[in-house]
Amino acid sequence: MEAFKGEVEVKSKIIKIQKLGFPWETEDPFLMTVHHKDAYPPGNDEQGPNVSLEGRNLGEDFTLRDGFRMYHGKTVPGFPVHPHRGFETVTVVLEGLIDHFDSYGSVGRFGNGDVQWMTAGKGAQHTEMFPLVNQDKGNPLEFFQIWLNLPAKDKFADPEYKMLWAEDIPEVQSAAANGQKTSVRLVSGNAMGQSSLEPNAASWANDKNHHVGIYVIHMESEAVYTLPSVSATMTRNLYYYQGEKLNIDETAIETYHRVKLAGDQEITITNGSSESYLLLLEGEPIQEPVAAYGPFVMNTEQEIREAFKDYQNTQFGGWPWDRPDPVNKRESGRFARHADGRVEKR
Repeated sequence: MEAFKGEVEVKSKIIKIQKLGFPWETEDPFLMTVHHKDAYPPGNDEQGPNVSLEGRNLGEDFTLRDGFRMYHGKTVPGFPVHPHRGFETVTVVLEGLIDHFDSYGSVGRFGNGDVQWMTAGKGAQHTEMFPLVNQDKGNPLEFFQIWLNLPAKDKFADPEYKMLWAEDIPEVQSAAANGQKTSVRLVSGNAMGQSSLEPNAASWANDKNHHVGIYVIHMESEAVYTLPSVSATMTRNLYYYQGEKLNIDETAIETYHRVKLAGDQEITITNGSSESYLLLLEGEPIQEPVAAYGPFVMNTEQEIREAFKDYQNTQFGGWPWDRPDPVNKRESGRFARHADGRVEKR
């Protein structure tokens, strides 16, 4: 068995246990997952932090200080314009708001349970800024950004941007014999006879035979939940990101650990005396070479070089906005305006 730092080899249902870092390690078909959690203060008139930013390495501020990070933002926290090619980003917002702008003219604001599914495909530029809309109280933000690979045949698919609104995302509940409940939000996949909303057209998740599951799980104290047997070839990783302790079969799992599980066995999770929150990522691997450099994920180094050249020549559609870090008006609410003019409001 492959060894790596922090690994504990245990029973056959549990293949690995690993303490989580930043970002979280994933497996094919997933490329990376980042868990962002920032306690932003009240906002100023520009929707940035209404506190001093002195001493921060603005533009490269990834150090948690006073409860938050500015990331690549200099006025508003977040990620100003940057390109992607060859994969998808699935942004699952648990709390707070994110503003989206892209090179094809789409714009939106989403959060508080919403999910943005973006297929970069042949190339797109976009932003992810974190507007601090509350001026009289804090602006906590917590979300996962999950990178899902595309197979070679779809790496040059047309870019697509879809919103899965919180009100529409299916959620199922299971009660243990003691009455304690487990709630599962289905970003992708199916559970207890319920299926998720449809992903983008080119996504690896769009084929049900690929068993791509993205599940956000909340367990009440002493709740018990069983993952079904699905496939011997599937990768299955459970990320225990908040709580105190739980057991998988007879093995105790501490919070902020990744547990790699067998995909072809039933896995019983028994929670401890505190609420627990978990993210489950699973799916059949694409099983193709991965060449990745920064924002581009292709199959060969030559394709990476071509991606940089194409970006330099075309800017993946250019940038139609008047600044690299645009934000929507404070009062805009949750919405999406697509490149074809279609508007969704929530």
